[in-house]
Amino acid sequence: MRDLWRLKAQVLAIALVLGCGVAIFLTSLGMVRALEATLEDYYSRQHFAQVFASARRAPMSVLRDVAAIDGVRAAEARVTGWVVLDLQRRAAPASGRVLSLPADGGVLNRPVLVDGRLPSPDANTEVAVTDRFARANGFRPGDRFAAIVDGTRQQWTITGTLRSPEFIYTLPPGGLMPDDEGFGIIWMPERAAAASFGMKGAFNDISLALRRDANTQRVIDRLDALLDEWGGTGAHDRETQVSHSFIQAELDQLRSMSAVLPPIFFGIAAFLVNMVLGRIVSLERAEIGLLKALGYRDWEIALHYLMMAALVAALGIGIGWSAGAWLSEGMSQLYARFFDFPWLVRPHDLDVYALAGLIGLASAALGALRAAWSAARLAPAVAMAPPAPPRFRKGRLDALAHALRLPQTAMMVLRGVLRWPVRAGFTTLGLSLGVAILVASNFMLSSLDEVVDIAFFQSNRQHASLILAQEAGLEAVTAARHLPGVMAVEPQFDLPVTLHNGARSKKLAITARLPGGDLARTLDIDGAPVPLPEQGILLSEQLARQLGLGVGDVVRVELSGIRDGTFSVPIAAITKQYIGLGAYMQLDALAAHLREAPRVTALNLWIDMGQLPELQARLKEMPMLSTVVMLTDMRDSFQQTISENVRITTVLFITISVLITVGVAYNGARIQLSERARELASLRILGFTQAEVSSILMGETALLALVAQPLGWAIGAWISWAMMTGFDSDLYRIPLVLTPASFAKASLVTLAAVAASALLVRRRLDRADLVAVLKTRE
Repeated sequence: MRDLWRLKAQVLAIALVLGCGVAIFLTSLGMVRALEATLEDYYSRQHFAQVFASARRAPMSVLRDVAAIDGVRAAEARVTGWVVLDLQRRAAPASGRVLSLPADGGVLNRPVLVDGRLPSPDANTEVAVTDRFARANGFRPGDRFAAIVDGTRQQWTITGTLRSPEFIYTLPPGGLMPDDEGFGIIWMPERAAAASFGMKGAFNDISLALRRDANTQRVIDRLDALLDEWGGTGAHDRETQVSHSFIQAELDQLRSMSAVLPPIFFGIAAFLVNMVLGRIVSLERAEIGLLKALGYRDWEIALHYLMMAALVAALGIGIGWSAGAWLSEGMSQLYARFFDFPWLVRPHDLDVYALAGLIGLASAALGALRAAWSAARLAPAVAMAPPAPPRFRKGRLDALAHALRLPQTAMMVLRGVLRWPVRAGFTTLGLSLGVAILVASNFMLSSLDEVVDIAFFQSNRQHASLILAQEAGLEAVTAARHLPGVMAVEPQFDLPVTLHNGARSKKLAITARLPGGDLARTLDIDGAPVPLPEQGILLSEQLARQLGLGVGDVVRVELSGIRDGTFSVPIAAITKQYIGLGAYMQLDALAAHLREAPRVTALNLWIDMGQLPELQARLKEMPMLSTVVMLTDMRDSFQQTISENVRITTVLFITISVLITVGVAYNGARIQLSERARELASLRILGFTQAEVSSILMGETALLALVAQPLGWAIGAWISWAMMTGFDSDLYRIPLVLTPASFAKASLVTLAAVAASALLVRRRLDRADLVAVLKTRE
């Protein structure tokens, strides 16, 4: 305890670094456990389906055949549809997805009632809405709003608010972020929904729960075969369900963070413990020899130093547990903002705390083993004798220094580094990791800026997209041009298909546009527009890789939905995109393969923003619309969310980097001071100025810090690449964007932390009693 108090500053620096590792490990693993436990509990209680499919219009009699598929435990059909909403508090039109609700609440995907009651089974105008949509618009049970359903304006009354395992993460059509105010999920009684969308005695959406021994792919294939003649668009499993996919992507990021960051902190903590205890053993040789001469055994001496390391670890673990609990609570609140869980299992499992503590204790013990072993091996006679002084002789460094005419202080700094190359190397590595973490954090900020710029300002430049309720001819473009404030209109046709290349296949939609479009564009990795091929198809790099295709290869296109048949088309070009998977063709070329006139499913608009209120009022009355996507609102929401997260992560990573840097630099400088105190005091007596003596002490730290910068840049680039690879999914990809500014910011922060640490140690040197220092044995 006396030793720990004497070394309290160094012990605190080590404990803070170790505490960071424990906190990050605890938070990441704890949140992974919490999310997984929450999902399992939520999905199980509400009977979340495992296979999903849509069709244009299938008779209810098909449901019996679906339920008879081998491996199906339960099947539930429903009616779904898209509507435009006219909300009194919102100028812009909102949109919603309507789901039919069985009288008993349903067998699968059962919603959780948050407030109010479910709609009456026989009611025609009663609905329930998602809780987040209601709160964002200030709705309560009993409030009313208008909806345009297949061209008919209806007034609906809210009876209750719900949450559903199917919509934990709710995205509007074409959206990247939830829009709780502008998009909501609406549940209607089954009979009313069927009447509103012309689905009496039919369904257009189905969910399946499977038995444990079921073969998921065989069930999907059989379901596709049954729905094919009814306009089936292709079944898919839970892994590709939008809400579940986003949550799994978040879990993958947390696992990646727990695998990359904590080992860095635990490794640095082990190095610092080794460095400090190794120096203590060196200083206490005489005491160790005396204790052994008095009868203390080797293992008791070793245990003394292991106990010191354990106490340092205990302090770090305590800090890590407290910080980890606080961070976990903060992340829980953050997840509550983005994910609509009715409950969230708190990440406070004792085994997670125990595991984090054991790893922290093991890292400190590992760092102390070498020092404890060297103390145990010291023979009493050898230990009580002063250590042999280091041997000095002229070498190539002296000749080089003489040729360069380096001052004596610079030579002393270089000799200090070369005298202990292993320690200098580890110190450099520790300082470089502080740089690397900041480089990696800045990479995320730069990459998100790149994604926002390409996705919202270069690729999708339209102000709004009108999603049509049904396919229309090109006359819809002419009608849209006459809307108030519309300055340009570009048509888009999304065709649901399955792309095949041998045994590989992928379900998605081919997006067809007119050539030379200026609003919605396909771009290459450099941001340059890629023209749509006249005859072939353009694939995104991710999609081409999954299908094993290259330029010049031929892909087979299987139609789904209201069309059937297949056709083959060559791959004309491959481009890179950061959001989703993409397949693009010219509108006329796709129409030729379909042997029909060009069709339209969406209209991209460029708007005179001065006439936006008039346009929004007209859009609320248009019967042809399914939903309206305001890209301007989406951009603002996305950038606001990113900026909030950026502030949080920036502060967090700067704190982490500074703790690493201070822990390494301060401990290194303190050990240098303890080792060279007598030398430095002697130099002062010999006439060296206080500044010259301080430059020797601080010069070694400064030299190692400068050497650490390029190494930190390289490690940071590697960590960034690893994070980029870990984030790669069908939903989105993160580009590797490393700018000179990112490296410069990382270096400036770490060099400032090194300078502050060195100044703290220099203060001790300036206050040292020269006579007392010269009287010491070392």
